[in-house]
Amino acid sequence: MTAVRAAFFGDSLTLGVGDPEKLGWAGRLARAAQANGHDITAYNLGIRRDTSSDIARRWGAEAEARLPASARRLLLFSFGTNDCLEEDGRRRVSHAQSLDNARAILEPALRFAPVLVVGPPPVADEAENLRIAALSSDQHALCDRLGIDFIPLFALLRCAEPWVSSLSDGYHPGAAGYALAADIIGASPKWTSAIGGEDAPPVGLTASG
Repeated sequence: MTAVRAAFFGDSLTLGVGDPEKLGWAGRLARAAQANGHDITAYNLGIRRDTSSDIARRWGAEAEARLPASARRLLLFSFGTNDCLEEDGRRRVSHAQSLDNARAILEPALRFAPVLVVGPPPVADEAENLRIAALSSDQHALCDRLGIDFIPLFALLRCAEPWVSSLSDGYHPGAAGYALAADIIGASPKWTSAIGGEDAPPVGLTASG
């Protein structure tokens, strides 16, 4: 089985903040993939408070440093919760700018490696959830236009008790919540295809092209 190098870009929810096991959903996905026989090297590149604007600035250099052309590459992006957060009465990143950032990330990413997008999950604040739901829907539509697989985590976790009840600070779940998210993503054929599909050579030379 061909070795896979996967980079997970996102925010604190990708990083796994709040998980006493320090795995989050990304670490659990990688652990399960390894247990199922996949030769996977996973880089969790989630950063607390990162918005889509931050990820747009950094992902290319970070991916190039970790995913050589000789490897089978995978880029996984999950962002939007911090974009939707209001501070001093204003969103940190407007809805329109967030979608512009998503396009600016995903179009060159497709030329570098296969891409999978996991939509932002729900939080405890209902007003923010309305903004997250709208952004997730438009992210999904953008991914459809670009031919990128999208896993709608908001819709899949919105009424899931283990996720909702474990949001101790209103944003970050505990181990049970992250385990549920990992189970949902891991059960998706979009994930299994991303790590175990037909081998293909990289379609681009750099993450900036």
